[in-house]
Amino acid sequence: MILGLSTATFTLVHVSISLIAIGSGFVVMFGLLMGKRLNRWTAAFLAATALTTITGFAFPFHHLKPAQILGIITLVMLLFAISARYLFLFAGSWRWIYVVASALALYLNFFALTMQSFAKIPALKALAPIRREPPFVVTQVAALVFFVTLTVFTTRRFHPESVPAA
Repeated sequence: MILGLSTATFTLVHVSISLIAIGSGFVVMFGLLMGKRLNRWTAAFLAATALTTITGFAFPFHHLKPAQILGIITLVMLLFAISARYLFLFAGSWRWIYVVASALALYLNFFALTMQSFAKIPALKALAPIRREPPFVVTQVAALVFFVTLTVFTTRRFHPESVPAA
C-alpha cells in the first residue's frame, strides 16, 4: 500500500500523471517554439510534472537511487521554471532560464519514461535487458539530441514581450 492505494493502483496513477505531464510539456515546448505562451497548458505541464515527481518519492526505497536524484533535479528545475514564469515574468535572463528549466524538466520525465519502458515492456526489455545495449543507448542519445535541439531553437525563438498571452 502506498498512500492508501494498492501499489498497482498507485503506479497506474503515477504513470498516468507522468504521461499527462509529458504530453502537455510537448504542447508547451512546441507552443513556445511557435511563439505562443499557452498559459493553461503551461500551468497543466508544471503542475503535472511536479505531481508526478512528488509521487515518485512515495514509492518505497531504502537508499538514494538514480530515480530519486532525477526527481530532486527535476524539482529544482521546476522551481526555476515556475519562478521565471510566475514570479519574475520572464524579465531579462529569466526568459531563457524558463525555457531551459522547462525543457530539462520535460527531458528528465521523458528519460524516466524511456528507462521504465525498457525495464517493464517485454519487447523492449528483450532488446536491452540491462539497459546498456545499442537499442537503449540509441534511443537515449536520439532523445537527448532532440531535446537539446528543441531547447536551443525554443530559447532563440521565444520572446514573451512580443507574445500575446493565450
